[in-house]
Amino acid sequence: MKILKIQVLKGPNIWSINRKKLIQMRLDLEDMEQFPTNKIDGFRQRIEELIPSLIEHTCSEGERGGFFSRIDSGTWMGHVIEHIALEIQTLAGMETGFGRTRETYTPGTYNVVFSYTEERVGIYAAEAAVRIAEALIEGTPYDLEVDIQRMREIREEVRLGPSTGSIVEEAVARGIPWIRLGTNSLVQLGYGINQMRFQATITNQTSYIAVDLASNKEQTKRILEMSSMPVASGSICSNEEELRETIDKIGYPIVIKPLDGNHGKGASINVTTWEHALDGLHFAKTYSSRVIVEKFITGFDFRVLVINYKLVAAAKRVPAHVVGNGKNTIQELIDVVNQDPRRGYGHENVLTEITVDRDTLDLLAKRDYTVDTVPPEDEIVYLKSTANLSTGGTSVDVTEMMHPENIFLCERISRVIGLDICGVDIMAENLTEPLKSTGGVILEVNAAPGFRMHLAPSEGLPRNVAAPVIDMLFPPTKKSRIPIIAVTGTNGKTTTTRLVAHIAKNNGYKVGFTTSDGIYIQNHMMEKGDTTGPISAEYILKDPTVEFAVLETARGGILRSGLGFSKCDIAIITNIEEDHLGISDIHTLDDLARVKSVVPESVKKNGWAVLNASDPYCIKISKKLDCNIAWFSLDEDNPFVKQLAKDGHIVAVFENGFITVKRGEWKIRIEKAIDVPLTLGGKAKFMIANVLAGTLACYLWGFKIEDIGLALQTFVPSAAQTPGRMNIFNFKKFRVLIDFAHNPAGYLGIEEYLSAVDATKKIGIIAGVGDRRDEDIIECARIAGRMFDHIIIRQEKHLRGRTSAEINNLLIQGIEESSNTVTYELIEKEVKAIEHAMDNAEEGSFIIALSDVVANAIEVVQRYLDIENDIATD
Repeated sequence: MKILKIQVLKGPNIWSINRKKLIQMRLDLEDMEQFPTNKIDGFRQRIEELIPSLIEHTCSEGERGGFFSRIDSGTWMGHVIEHIALEIQTLAGMETGFGRTRETYTPGTYNVVFSYTEERVGIYAAEAAVRIAEALIEGTPYDLEVDIQRMREIREEVRLGPSTGSIVEEAVARGIPWIRLGTNSLVQLGYGINQMRFQATITNQTSYIAVDLASNKEQTKRILEMSSMPVASGSICSNEEELRETIDKIGYPIVIKPLDGNHGKGASINVTTWEHALDGLHFAKTYSSRVIVEKFITGFDFRVLVINYKLVAAAKRVPAHVVGNGKNTIQELIDVVNQDPRRGYGHENVLTEITVDRDTLDLLAKRDYTVDTVPPEDEIVYLKSTANLSTGGTSVDVTEMMHPENIFLCERISRVIGLDICGVDIMAENLTEPLKSTGGVILEVNAAPGFRMHLAPSEGLPRNVAAPVIDMLFPPTKKSRIPIIAVTGTNGKTTTTRLVAHIAKNNGYKVGFTTSDGIYIQNHMMEKGDTTGPISAEYILKDPTVEFAVLETARGGILRSGLGFSKCDIAIITNIEEDHLGISDIHTLDDLARVKSVVPESVKKNGWAVLNASDPYCIKISKKLDCNIAWFSLDEDNPFVKQLAKDGHIVAVFENGFITVKRGEWKIRIEKAIDVPLTLGGKAKFMIANVLAGTLACYLWGFKIEDIGLALQTFVPSAAQTPGRMNIFNFKKFRVLIDFAHNPAGYLGIEEYLSAVDATKKIGIIAGVGDRRDEDIIECARIAGRMFDHIIIRQEKHLRGRTSAEINNLLIQGIEESSNTVTYELIEKEVKAIEHAMDNAEEGSFIIALSDVVANAIEVVQRYLDIENDIATD
């Protein structure tokens, strides 16, 4: 078997709108296409022995053991690999559960699709599942645990930490979108101008001064002392002399910890001798050049969490430990504790496995113990000097037990230091009495405190401490999203996108939009190129200046990665015509419609899908939508349009020369088509269709009729405003039109426009695109043969696996099959072809360059026009 391609889907996609995180593996079964599972001797027994938990997969049978039943009756290896990929992720602690396997148009080649939680783990699972299946087929031994452990390790390398993850989960529960910025814990919540950012538990509202202050334990302690807070006596030391002076001053027992440390690293507690003090000094200095030496306070370690200057949780932290039974060694007791199902690798469970490190050995040595010692029954043996959960500690929720004075103290500390999310470490006998009564002290104040101990304490009530963070970042009056209008279809996407963006901009919004020629923020091109995929959409949504997003959304991006947004307010489908068929398993218009339908299926329930009422595939798509639907059509008398109006639907139509919106039988005339520059005096019908779609979307969003009409009048098609979309250049003797038409539907639109244009000679410059079907290339040439008097065939770009001669032969075939008598010639380079046409143009000629490289064509024509204007000026 051979993996042909692995794709990572991250948004709504052709397999699922709601399951956004999917791996799509294109798998060639090769010889195994001839061997379903019931023809492989011993396969059922081997897979059940290797992965017995697959018994829980109900599969299409709908009952426990259903997948094994399918193996017995015979299923293909792609389906088996799907289930293996899902189950090994589950065994590694990542429950997923969704999968699909479908044969492609290529016999023996399958799309194996399954869900993932972490992208890199999903890719690993895809590759490992194939390896496992091959071993099962051959009957060779396979160590499954190696893959499972590796997936755990990858997960810990890439996953969001428990604190960050909890905030993201709370945001998702409230419908707030999120984007991970990079590979660390920096996360954006919300879109555009309404976004907020946080990293771990530091937000973009957290004071830098406060974080810097909390990181400086010496300064924090000084400020707390100045504010009458109880702190442990001690000093900062950097050498043995200073250590001796401090010990002489405060006496034993002491605590030694790095000044710049965290998570308890480098700390030594309950130090009672000079020898141990020296060891502690040197150990702490491996983490920081200066160390804190303080009086060791007896009692319990408490962590209090304050968010938005209000106490939200408190936990008693207990260091990792074992309890002796008089029979087992300390190492054996650790192994037993680690069998607790709540403990796991890294942060996979609520508790972390206990490991033996230097800290453990030092603590044991102080008691003259080793890991081989058998402690007496009921003796508690502490294995870590700090109570951090990340080192195997446990936590007990004590939020409800806090004395009001201690609550006041902790909330005041957060204000004094200035932290909006603040962890206060306290050493005291309890928190039910005021610290001043028990002799308790403030040990530290922490920026970016961990939430894990509060989210899932070992004992006591879990606290949703992520909720107050979201409350703080997004109070009731603050929005998290910005308007998103997504535009898809075969032809007219870019023009419609630019028109909608223009209308929104004229209504005072700062607009970001994506097109097939670039990414734009407030009409400034930020990135050049075909930017109609999810990465470009995310670019817009990440920009903090954008108030309104208009996103051209093409088939390629949907197929590669899914949508770059989870929900949009309005989706437009301009039309569904033959284009890009035969590529990426899209062979029919029904296939193409399935891809395009992902966009309107992602509309919010109270949002709108704007569909072409003259397109049968749009009508099909409408039947499975769960949102409001509005329609547009060039033909007011279309029976379907009439019925829509009769039923009270909103329809935009071209009637009596007007761009009109109908609500039932009521008509709202927006603007005369001849006064809308984009329609080229009402002659370009396909442009009128684009205007109808864009106008209707803006009307539905809520823009005023008069504002839409004014924007339509001021949107002038040009090389700057709409590059490659009906750009007309007027010379003294002739005219030149540049358009991006590249498929039969686009050519038909140009043909209809030219039928209303007077010219002494119509000269077409055309090319074929290599990844189109033969019939599409031939049909474009047939149409060209009908609408032009002379054709220049050029071919230098977008060969995509074909030769120029092969494409040119198809074009010539189409030209010769057209009903018109037309001459043609071949000029390979586009620039030369355009120059040749202009150099030899007769007076009154109309040159039409149907270009797939718009920038080059515009540059050449503009240069000629500038020369002509310069001569006229002289």
